[in-house]
Amino acid sequence: MDPDFDEFLHVPARLSVVALLAPADWVEFGFVRDTVGTSDSALSKQVAALAEAGYVEVRKTRNRTGRHTHLQLTTHGRQALQRHASALERVVAAARACTRPEDTATPGEESACYVSKQ
Repeated sequence: MDPDFDEFLHVPARLSVVALLAPADWVEFGFVRDTVGTSDSALSKQVAALAEAGYVEVRKTRNRTGRHTHLQLTTHGRQALQRHASALERVVAAARACTRPEDTATPGEESACYVSKQ
């Protein structure tokens, strides 16, 4: 496995959140919830995990219209996303470089792209 592949960040809900936060400064919780297409409780759980890992900063404020929660990708989170995206690009590049073993191997011979399970 590529050392930059981040299994924690690869969880689809977490990856969706950090990808959404990457180009922005502070993003309102409700916008993230609606864009990712999840519930408040499911998003809260993922945001808590991301915050605990240092990937996301959470800011809660109160004003005359009520309580508001905003999210921001931290420098650590941004770097982790960049490393993970690079790892995914390398995985995809390797997959594209190989064809199916039966297309390239002669009978009784393994393809150069074949990886045996050990």
